[in-house]
Amino acid sequence: MASSNLQHLIAMIIYMLAIIAIGVFFSKRANKNAEAYFLGGRSLGPWVAAFSAEASDMSGWLLMGLPGLAYWTGLADAGWTAIGLFVGTYLNWLIVSKRLHNYSVQVDAITLPGFFSKRFHEKKHIILTISSIFIIIFFTVYAGQCLASCGKLFVNLFGLEYHEMMIVAAIFVLLYTFLGGFLAESASDFMQAIVMIATLVLILALAIVNAGGISNVIENAKSYDGFFSLFTTSSPSATEVNVFGDASSFKFISILSALAWGLGYFGMPQVLLRFMGIRSPKELTRSRRVACIWLFISMSAAVFIGIVGRSVSGLHYLSNADAENIFIDTATTFLPPILAGFACAGILAASISSSDSYLLISTSALAENIYHGIFKKSASDKEVMWVSRIAMTIITLISMVIAWDQNSTIFGITSFAWAGFGATFGPLILFSLFWNRTSYAGAISGMLSGGIMVFVWKLLIKPFGGIFAVYELLPAFIISSVVIVIVSLLTKKPSAEIQADFQAVADK
Repeated sequence: MASSNLQHLIAMIIYMLAIIAIGVFFSKRANKNAEAYFLGGRSLGPWVAAFSAEASDMSGWLLMGLPGLAYWTGLADAGWTAIGLFVGTYLNWLIVSKRLHNYSVQVDAITLPGFFSKRFHEKKHIILTISSIFIIIFFTVYAGQCLASCGKLFVNLFGLEYHEMMIVAAIFVLLYTFLGGFLAESASDFMQAIVMIATLVLILALAIVNAGGISNVIENAKSYDGFFSLFTTSSPSATEVNVFGDASSFKFISILSALAWGLGYFGMPQVLLRFMGIRSPKELTRSRRVACIWLFISMSAAVFIGIVGRSVSGLHYLSNADAENIFIDTATTFLPPILAGFACAGILAASISSSDSYLLISTSALAENIYHGIFKKSASDKEVMWVSRIAMTIITLISMVIAWDQNSTIFGITSFAWAGFGATFGPLILFSLFWNRTSYAGAISGMLSGGIMVFVWKLLIKPFGGIFAVYELLPAFIISSVVIVIVSLLTKKPSAEIQADFQAVADK
């Protein structure tokens, strides 16, 4: 192994040991009972809640997928997506966080399916089962994206075999999540959020310097037809470096598709759990400000790393999948090897912080909601946690199958899972929290219609193109919302007990 690669590896090992230390530190508290393992005993502070929410949400997509998209097609797609995500983040913290925290305390829920079930006082566990199944499906896809990020990182840095490295990453994440649960995950996410934002800003600064300054970057970007505009998209050649065909208009339907990413936040379990797990709703205002500042800086840096990369000598790619290596290549080219190793640990930070969240939430849906909530209500906390670990292993194996194709793009995998959560849970969260007329039948119908429509639109309708090419999250979110309203109005009103819970939360 070359000296530089050895230094990369040493830096990453040091980082991983720090992550393991966090897991060991929190393992005793995490394994105290199911609530401590799955929700940390509602003890998150405002900074940890904010940083862990954003780090668990962004994953390797922020460091690899978003810069790669900006490098390949220019400012429009990546830029509008970032704008949509920022607006969605702000609104989610502003209008959902406090109400969801108070409501989850009111009904004593420690998972998202548990919240839906207890919100509607269900006895047959239909909502509990359906929401748990959707969580398992979409988080398995999400975890696959994280493992793909880790695999690509080690291939690029060390020339190792993709599939072997993906398996190593899966084992590490699995063991780490076994160890510490929600508290360890949130604490490590806090550290990883700091690593992510620091490395993004550092890499952007280095790229600008090596591109000859910001004025040179802008001039060069404008020389590529449609590259440096929010209203046109470039057409790069897949055979010649920095050769572009005629730009095409970034149509209104494409802008809507990009902005629709923001709707996804209302249904993201990994973010919603932070709202439920914070120690005091009074601290949510500070958390919102911290989260939004972090996201603005991080996403801006990620987008412009891709834009600047077109002006940096040596950063040449002939496909979107290859362009997702731009962050790694910039770090290893312009930083001393040991610092480059720590910078690339940011990708591991992002991937691990997300995949442990996804695995923990998926297995809580199986163990706490389905096994404990439906099949064996007498199960002890220890038994529930062991079931969750078995389920975690199975889900990890399926995620590895999803990530097996080395040529799939991280951005593409993420977009489908994001749409799934946004459409399945987003409308139901909003209506459950803010409309007391939402009925049990309306909740079930809305959740099913949103989740199913993501598949239908993506696989059957979107290929027609034109207006049907819109990102599947938008039509699925709208259809779910409409179905909730119509079915709720056509079915009987919620019981007096359900309405009393709603009013008690509304009055806080």
